[in-house]
Amino acid sequence: MGNNSKHIGLKANSGLYLFIIGIFIMICFYYNVGVGIIGTILFVYLIFHNWRTNRARDKRWKKYIEELSSNIDSAARYAILNLPLPLTLVDFDGKITWYNSKFSEIVPESDLIGNEIEEVVSDIDVDKLINGEDLGEIKIGDRVYNLLSSIAEMGEGKESRYILMLYWIDVTSYAHLKELYKDEITNVAIIQVDNYDDVMSETKEDKRPFVASEIESKINLWASRMNGIIKKYSTDKYLVVFKQRYLDNLEAKRFSILDDVREIDEGNKIPVTLSIGVGVSGKNLSQLEEHAYTALELALGRGGDQAVVRKQGNFEFYGGKTKAVEKRNRVKARLIAHGLRPIIDESSKVIIMGHKTPDMDAYGAAIGVYRAVINRGKEAYIVLNQVNRSIKNIHDIFSDKEEYHFISSQEALNLLEEDALVVVVDTHRPSFTECPELLRDDTRVVVIDHHRMGTEFIENTVLKYLEPYASSTSELVTEILQYMASKMTIEKIEAEALLAGISVDTKNFTFKTGVRTFEAASLLRRHGADTTVVRQLFQDDLEMFISKSNIVSNAKNIGNSVALSVTYEKVPNLQLALAQGADELLNIRGITTSFTMGMGDDGVIYISARSLGDVNVQLIVEKIGGGGHITMAGAQLKDMTLDEASGILIKVIDEYFEEGD
Repeated sequence: MGNNSKHIGLKANSGLYLFIIGIFIMICFYYNVGVGIIGTILFVYLIFHNWRTNRARDKRWKKYIEELSSNIDSAARYAILNLPLPLTLVDFDGKITWYNSKFSEIVPESDLIGNEIEEVVSDIDVDKLINGEDLGEIKIGDRVYNLLSSIAEMGEGKESRYILMLYWIDVTSYAHLKELYKDEITNVAIIQVDNYDDVMSETKEDKRPFVASEIESKINLWASRMNGIIKKYSTDKYLVVFKQRYLDNLEAKRFSILDDVREIDEGNKIPVTLSIGVGVSGKNLSQLEEHAYTALELALGRGGDQAVVRKQGNFEFYGGKTKAVEKRNRVKARLIAHGLRPIIDESSKVIIMGHKTPDMDAYGAAIGVYRAVINRGKEAYIVLNQVNRSIKNIHDIFSDKEEYHFISSQEALNLLEEDALVVVVDTHRPSFTECPELLRDDTRVVVIDHHRMGTEFIENTVLKYLEPYASSTSELVTEILQYMASKMTIEKIEAEALLAGISVDTKNFTFKTGVRTFEAASLLRRHGADTTVVRQLFQDDLEMFISKSNIVSNAKNIGNSVALSVTYEKVPNLQLALAQGADELLNIRGITTSFTMGMGDDGVIYISARSLGDVNVQLIVEKIGGGGHITMAGAQLKDMTLDEASGILIKVIDEYFEEGD
């Protein structure tokens, strides 16, 4: 490069010199013609000499360049042929055109020329390489390689073509080191015995030490198999620290410790169940513990008897197919009621809302909280954007009375102020509420719900009462009302609204009904709730009855005692019809689980799921973005046809039963 610049500089300088000499000769002509003639002769000679010298120099330079190019080509050929890295030349069709000896060492097959590279190395995608995409690590045999690629042009003119040059960088040692690092990452698990107090209270005193010993023995054995450190820091809580390499095995066995503990039979009348929260991929031990607590809280919120693994913000669930065990003591209900009183007293006003398209349970729970607020002498408002047919009968009763304030979402936003309180009932998912905009970061929020907790939930609540064992949110609110004051004060129609909420979620006290459900119903009955009036609230018109019958008649048994009904025609008040149709299907002999689906006027496909309890329909619909609890759940799908949606639903149903097997 330096010689080339010097050569160009010499040519430029000689031209400049001749130009200056020419000017001097012209000056000489002006003063002396003789001297000018001599100078001209010499000038012509200089021009000729310069031309001849430059021509000779150009010939030498051209020869030098040709020799240099030849040397470079020879060096390049030698470098490619003797490259210490495996090298493969592939055309754009994916066929191997050439490879060096190093590549033949990692792919022992002979005569690879003309073969498809994707057949030789299955992890390669030629189209991605042409587009410049990174394929990541590629495994060939027991070695791991990073693949570098470049595009080169071969030939000239019409015969030119482009090829891919693939360089294989051996990163096996790095890959092994990375795997070793991942295996040695620390995870934290927090284990809680869900029903320790209930198990012990229902076990004879002389058998209790054996039950406690068996629980501790099984948990310690589980931790020792992972070479983990276990610390019991409470009667029913354990902290386990273990390495990442054991997590895959735990997940493959779907946390078999849950089944092992449930099989304990040392005189205990109630099965022992565990909830496990596992924190993974935290920056430090403190964050791992925080993730484990979050996962444990989610496991408990979903009814217990399951493990939840939190991986970088995502949650994975194992177990949870059994019914939540009813907690017979009402200590927590009393504590929640006592905690709610000062929160209401410190608020300027209370805004209450349920989920979108509210059902009788959400409506009844909202009315119950409304009564608790006005009993404390505070302003109360219920957010209700639209009255659907499932609550029309009960709403007609309350809308005629001036003391009940029903407002729209916009009115609620206008009323929201710094010291206002928002109470959410019958849902814990912010996107499902009547007005998600109310749930700002600076809003004081209380959540009361009975659904099994999902991955989406309202955070930063001042008080949360989430009990998946309860039959309904109306049952929880009834218990809260009982402890809000020394004497329960409630109007007859309010008691009937709460009783209707309990009735709709228990299917008239046939599903998910415990001792406390009947106690709550009895309490409401003593305060004037008329069961005949409640029954009348659920009466349907002829149109709804026909729609429900058509849904039932379309049902098919898809195996495993599961019925599926797909409704293609337009049905008024589709969601209510689907829900009632799913309930009716469970009255058919041989059907223990039912799914109904149809498309609304908005193009959304609505799915209702019901179960007698042996199948957890919540786990099924969660896989398609839905939620609910073990015997009653639902989901919504968009941007697809009913046939596509039914295919997806059948697939996740089959996956559920395969996992169970």
